[in-house]
Amino acid sequence: MKHLAAYLLLGLAGNTSPSASDIKEVLSSVGIEAEEERLNSLLSELEGKDINELIQEGSQKLASVPSGGAGAAPAAGGAGAAAGGEAAAEEAPAAKEEEKEESDEDMGFGLFD
Repeated sequence: MKHLAAYLLLGLAGNTSPSASDIKEVLSSVGIEAEEERLNSLLSELEGKDINELIQEGSQKLASVPSGGAGAAPAAGGAGAAAGGEAAAEEAPAAKEEEKEESDEDMGFGLFD
């Protein structure tokens, strides 16, 4: 991904066909070492192709991918509010306590830590 990002940055700067040394120079300017195998693979894949056309084709493909789901579920407190103000008032503090308990379950550890 870093190689592609450097390729695209060079393209934005006016270099329509960046070389491996151009990409290495961009990456080294931010302290990243280029991986020869991936760099050569990227350049062979993009050789003779217009990057703007590839981006447009990719955007069209992404447009056909379903992205979304069913509508959101109604709020749980909605029925209580319709029944009476006191019932809703009693349920609100309980809901806050449940949220607090859920946030304590992770004990400061993230999913990917």
